[in-house]
Amino acid sequence: MLNVPPGAFPAPSSQQRVAAGGRAKVPLKPGRSLMDWIRLTKSGKDLTGLKGRLIEVTEDELAKHDKKEDCWICIRGLVYNVTPYMEYHPGGEDELMKAAGTDGTDLFDQVHRWVNYESMLKECLVGRMAFKPIAAPKDISSILSEEKKQVNGMVSEKNVPGASARDLTPSYDWFQTDGLITIVIYTKQKDMNAELVIVDCQDKRLRGEFILADHSYLIELDLDHAVREDLDVNIAEKVGKVEIILKKKDNVHWKVLGRPLESHNTFIKRTDRGLFYRKCKLVSKTEVTHDTKLFSLMLPKSTHLQVPTGQHVYLKQIIAGTEVVKPYTPILPSLTLDFKQPSCHDGAHIYLMIKIYSCGLFTQALDHLQIGDYISVSNPEGNFKKPQVQTSEDLFLLAAGTGFTPMVKLLNFALTEVSCLRTVKLIFFNKKEDDILWRNQLEELALKDKRFEVQFILSEPRKDWGGKQGKISLSLLSECVKRSRKDSKVLICICGPTPFTEQGVEYLRDLGYSQEEMHAFTA
Repeated sequence: MLNVPPGAFPAPSSQQRVAAGGRAKVPLKPGRSLMDWIRLTKSGKDLTGLKGRLIEVTEDELAKHDKKEDCWICIRGLVYNVTPYMEYHPGGEDELMKAAGTDGTDLFDQVHRWVNYESMLKECLVGRMAFKPIAAPKDISSILSEEKKQVNGMVSEKNVPGASARDLTPSYDWFQTDGLITIVIYTKQKDMNAELVIVDCQDKRLRGEFILADHSYLIELDLDHAVREDLDVNIAEKVGKVEIILKKKDNVHWKVLGRPLESHNTFIKRTDRGLFYRKCKLVSKTEVTHDTKLFSLMLPKSTHLQVPTGQHVYLKQIIAGTEVVKPYTPILPSLTLDFKQPSCHDGAHIYLMIKIYSCGLFTQALDHLQIGDYISVSNPEGNFKKPQVQTSEDLFLLAAGTGFTPMVKLLNFALTEVSCLRTVKLIFFNKKEDDILWRNQLEELALKDKRFEVQFILSEPRKDWGGKQGKISLSLLSECVKRSRKDSKVLICICGPTPFTEQGVEYLRDLGYSQEEMHAFTA
């Protein structure tokens, strides 16, 4: 993923939607950085124009504030005066104006649901929306009583998307021995695997999330008794049964599993499920190039988490009292491990290749972390699907700078698990020769596997550079991206700064490639 500062709000343009939900950045005026915004929010200046009062805002009142010089936006029932934030928004004023005077929740969620707007905009809070009363149905008591029914871990039919599909609704049960607690989740989905199961157990609080297509099933409760740090997860992939095995701290009989929390035993769309973070320890930090480092983060012993190919996580830090979040794509620790092994990492660590910007607030804070320090890491997100690769014969990867990171696991997956691929080609754009990430490893990989080819393209090469030079262009792509045969199935993945990605998608369209043949990694 890209090293971009978190902004806020609205919907992507139609061109950006092709690029899987990214948003364009605009050059900010001097003195309008994220740090400058944080300083302004702490200056004591009245950013709402209400002198500290909180008000109830009607729809009519909200609609009046729809201009750049007077802009209010509603997110999840809270109204913010974003007028003073206009010049600080990385996506530009026009993007914010798409939600001016309206409820911008849906627009916000399309692009930025991971951003903690409550922290970023807390000094801009005007108040709450005043909602119109809704007439209750006549038989409200019977509906409420039905919703409360939960027997043996079954989700109430009212909480199920498409209640008629009750047979496909997950459920859970549990049993115990003298030393173990076993929780069994019946996902009722075939082809379950370790990447679809995320389990955290911290201080007696157990959280298990199970990804079922675009939905998420959650168990979350405060356990009746303490358990040991290490836990086991067993998955019967063909029948979709998952077992979470906890080790009792004390040899006592549990009368109940624990106290259910608010989101326990719910089955909802993934996009409606809030992000969950756990603290990971920084165990190593090594130099990759003059401005890029490889961070190794160790997951807690009581966490089961594997980041799927093509997905990213969010890192969260408190900087100057403000919560700041950024997306990064985990990679493998190396390309020169036994690359023929599909799982050449231990699952206990997350590896991130991050470019450190001299004026980057977030990356500077990351670079100052000491070995042994902790940072919050979210659950994975992303819309890349492996079948896109599994049905392809030619795979082209277009990467610029740290846009290389999503390609690392993708390369591993393609070369170890996709037998139908004829060619895999990485076209890697950088400014200078010493900017190229893992050049030696990529060249070594190309020697090992005849299907793989790497091509380096520099925009500011030295005079003695013998390779291709330039920036992404129609002529360059027409030369470098070619099907192995006339009707071969092709997938082209692209990642880099927003202009690179948008131009690349446009050029590929001009060359006759369809939207289904392209996937852009953005965040």
